Amino acid sequence: MTSRLNPYLSFDGDARQALEFYKDVFGGTLTVNTFGEFGHPDAAQADKIMHGMLETPAGFTLMGADTPPEMQRTAGNNYSVSISGDDDSELRGYWEKLSADASVSVPLEKQMWGDVFGMCTDRFGVPWMMNITQPQG
Repeated sequence: MTSRLNPYLSFDGDARQALEFYKDVFGGTLTVNTFGEFGHPDAAQADKIMHGMLETPAGFTLMGADTPPEMQRTAGNNYSVSISGDDDSELRGYWEKLSADASVSVPLEKQMWGDVFGMCTDRFGVPWMMNITQPQG
């Protein structure tokens, strides 16, 4: 997989409706995963979107999710720039540079869905998400 850079939007409980709206606007294929699918213990969060991705015929990629209750969502912090792919050394190189002098909220490490993932806000205040896809075995 080639590395990709795209916006990642955070929603206040209406990610499914928003992503379906963007699918109506741009067309394409929408995939969503809920918190419940990954064993989130809060029943109220079970049907909320942990990760959604719209891939359009024009080559656009838009990702989004509902903000979990333990995280704060306010206007202005409802986006991140996402970098994802399977080239471990390339993506770790980006992470090392982006996370230098940054505020790291999620260290780059293996996550419950099997990929290596991290989140940081760089020294200029831009939030980044890094997801390194791991081989399925």
